[in-house]
Amino acid sequence: MASLPAARSLTLGGQALPLISPARVYLCGITPYDVTHLGHAATFVWADVATSIMRLAGVEVVVCRNVTDIDDVLTLAAAVRDSPYDEFAVTQEYLFEQDMAALRVRRPTYAPRARRYVDRVIQLAAALIESGHGYHRDGQVYFRGYPAIPGGAPALADEHGELTGGPSRGEPYDVAVWRSSGLGDPAWPSPWGPGRPGWHAECAAIAVSVLGASVDLVAGGADLAFPHHAYQAALVEAATGVRPFARARLSVGTVRIGGEKMAKSTGNLVLVGDLLRDHSPAAIRLLLLDRNWHDAWDFRPEDLVTSAGRLERLYSAAGRPSGTKGAADAVTASLLRELDVPTALDIAEEAGGEAARQLVHTLALT
Repeated sequence: MASLPAARSLTLGGQALPLISPARVYLCGITPYDVTHLGHAATFVWADVATSIMRLAGVEVVVCRNVTDIDDVLTLAAAVRDSPYDEFAVTQEYLFEQDMAALRVRRPTYAPRARRYVDRVIQLAAALIESGHGYHRDGQVYFRGYPAIPGGAPALADEHGELTGGPSRGEPYDVAVWRSSGLGDPAWPSPWGPGRPGWHAECAAIAVSVLGASVDLVAGGADLAFPHHAYQAALVEAATGVRPFARARLSVGTVRIGGEKMAKSTGNLVLVGDLLRDHSPAAIRLLLLDRNWHDAWDFRPEDLVTSAGRLERLYSAAGRPSGTKGAADAVTASLLRELDVPTALDIAEEAGGEAARQLVHTLALT
């Protein structure tokens, strides 16, 4: 009798995720209204490596990375440039894809755009109303958030405005699934009047449509954990009755400058395109990966020099004919245990040979 293949698990945040094909990954993508900065890159590079590690363990991976091309910040940015929002979004998405390709980020299996899923958001809103988890007032549909967010509280600062609705909202925890549109806003017909989807509802509807009522991993920046990922999960669970929505989460640590989050609003951006002019994609990837994935950290230009040195040592180790299967297995074990890239790098540098070559390939450092 043939022996059964060894089962593998990926541990994230202390939680073991048994790996079964196909592993379904939902990755929160960009709102295409501006250039890609290092904070964006950290999220997408880490998600790329997480899926690569799953493939190293022998698992087929299906990745859905959405494009939020219905959003007020996008509409405003397009208006400033005197451009239709949808045409502007396509241009910015193209620039983002160029940066991702330069950083060796694998293209997702699916890249759904929110404006192609408006009908699914309308269906989601109708299902929530019918089940009692949602209600309609003044052309808007709200989700009853309080019972769905255990111990939750409205975010103090919510840049997307999802928790700062008008007087028609019943409770401060409730979020808009369908929003009425004013003059200049994108609008689609609905049973409740012309409007557009809420941000959390977009991701909920896309995830269910593309991957089903439950996924193996939800990935995104740590700043999305609440309220966005919490409400996305709550919306799906309320509409489908399937729990949990996500078996595991990858909330990538924030990139900062001098202790302050890198963001357009603060103007402290380090652009991927600028870094690529002077540094190799592999050195930039290693800068992002040679740390704990969940920790916030401060970018310092001199760290790229350190990263380049580490990369050269890894390449030298990969060129050595020596190495053992035990070392390669230890590298794999480290990666499956909390995506522990620093430990895997240390093992590969010392052992060289196949262990180092395997790590170079898995981290896409070529």
